[in-house]
Amino acid sequence: MSKNLKKEIKQRIVVIQILIVVSILLMGAKSFDIQIFKARELTQKAERDYSRYATIKGVRGQILDRNMNKLATSIDAISITACPLKIKDPVTAAEKLSKILDINRKKLQKTLSSQRMFALVASRVPPDQANQIRQLNLNGIYFENDSKRFYPHRNLAAQVIGFTGTDNSGLEGLEFKYNSVLEGSSLKIRVKRDGNGGVLDLDKKRRAELKGNSIVLTIDKKIQFLSEQTIEKTVKAHRAKSGIALVMRPQTGELLAIAHFPQFNPNNFKKYDNEAFRNRAITDAFEPGSAMKVFTAAAALETGFTPKSIFFCENGTYKIGTFTIHDTHPYDWLSINRIIKFSSNIGVSKIAETLGNKVLYNYLTDFGFGDRTRVGCPGETSGNLIPYQKWSRIDTSAISFGQGISVSAMQLISGISAIANNGNLMKPMLIKKIISNKGKDLKIYHPKTIRQVISSKSAQQVKKMMSLAVEEEGTGTKAAMDGYTVCGKTGTAQKALKNKRGYSKNNYISVFAGFAPKDNPELAILVVVDEPRKQYYGGDVAAPAFKTIMAESFNYLNIPPENKSAFIASLSSGAKN
Repeated sequence: MSKNLKKEIKQRIVVIQILIVVSILLMGAKSFDIQIFKARELTQKAERDYSRYATIKGVRGQILDRNMNKLATSIDAISITACPLKIKDPVTAAEKLSKILDINRKKLQKTLSSQRMFALVASRVPPDQANQIRQLNLNGIYFENDSKRFYPHRNLAAQVIGFTGTDNSGLEGLEFKYNSVLEGSSLKIRVKRDGNGGVLDLDKKRRAELKGNSIVLTIDKKIQFLSEQTIEKTVKAHRAKSGIALVMRPQTGELLAIAHFPQFNPNNFKKYDNEAFRNRAITDAFEPGSAMKVFTAAAALETGFTPKSIFFCENGTYKIGTFTIHDTHPYDWLSINRIIKFSSNIGVSKIAETLGNKVLYNYLTDFGFGDRTRVGCPGETSGNLIPYQKWSRIDTSAISFGQGISVSAMQLISGISAIANNGNLMKPMLIKKIISNKGKDLKIYHPKTIRQVISSKSAQQVKKMMSLAVEEEGTGTKAAMDGYTVCGKTGTAQKALKNKRGYSKNNYISVFAGFAPKDNPELAILVVVDEPRKQYYGGDVAAPAFKTIMAESFNYLNIPPENKSAFIASLSSGAKN
């Protein structure tokens, strides 16, 4: 080998050695840079890829009836997540998932095509949909435990309870009103994932501690159900527009039922119009018709009249200025007792004229008309009772028999219950108590007396009048019950024309309000039927529904008859027939 070749080889070796040394130095410098200077940045990047901060929310509290039956609860649901980097065919995956989840395919495809380790596909997916997705065996699609609001009795008390949205926040009813009580607390935690994007750790103990509080209602599931069943049958039988039935304990103001028809299923609320969600017992005002007469009579008794005080009823026709008031049947002289029994418009107009505008107005407001009851439901109306200074002579008469005044069903049942409760007006109770996520009582609500509207003596006299209205020749005979003395009052009001003055000749509100037993009233019930078609008198439409709800409720509550011997005799007579 020549000297020149050896020299060239040595030079090459030196160059290679230098390159190797330089490479090692560069790699060492890079390693130093990565491990020392860029360590935090790269660690954070890795954390972002394989973990994320997530806000976990406790399960929403329950809504329970008075006997602790679940009316609204939360059930297990699944949130669908994805690791887009693991999805080989985002187009096909998006197409399959969008069909099951009913979401926008193009948006989902864009999400699944991103260069991320984590993406939320859908939250609170029902178990059946989650199972369908599992069967697809899609790589990069994962499942996380979550919860979803559920109403086990479907449409039961739906207008009262309301519902939640996709984020589990209340949108209607008590779910909306008491959202801050029911919703769970939130906590931001780091959620770790494995190399495939699956969840490694979710703190279940923390989630349980974040659970919301629960609400116990005064509603009784059984009485609510039979009230809804009865009002549905009544509305359908009379081809009416809608109906409401309320059941209250007069001594406490506790509401045992607030029933509506038509109904809706809050589990699938998106299938219904907003009109279906309205709690009409709270939000809607209507003219109550002759049911208002008992309050005019009560005012008369408190100001010195007696049940036997008589008024001339003009033989069925009474002119007030350019207006003419009629009675269904012509009467001459009637006592207050008989004015209520026969439901004389003219008789009660004469009473109101004698009392004067101010006195009648003051008693009506004392009974709660013209003001919200503050029962605790959203959207409550105060009704409409114009100041007495603005009343004309015909206004005084019309208001005395329930026209020219509008009330809510809640106001009317509260006023009737005040008469049943010896003149004491109670605040309506819908919430019994609030309990913590550990089952402890946080707040207990007690019955609250608002005021003594009339004396116990006057209340007893009005009760007698109302019992006469249910007896033979009265307007409410179809509400009578064997073994019990029922007190009640019918109401049949023409509906005011929309956007016009005057009243419709074809559309009516049918009402029956009352309570039983007479001497120790256990329940007060109000039935309101809007625009019945076959018949429209309150005694024909609403009274039978009142009787059914009262009878079935008494049977359920084991309330014994007042007159057992008469009750047994009636049963024996019925058996023979």
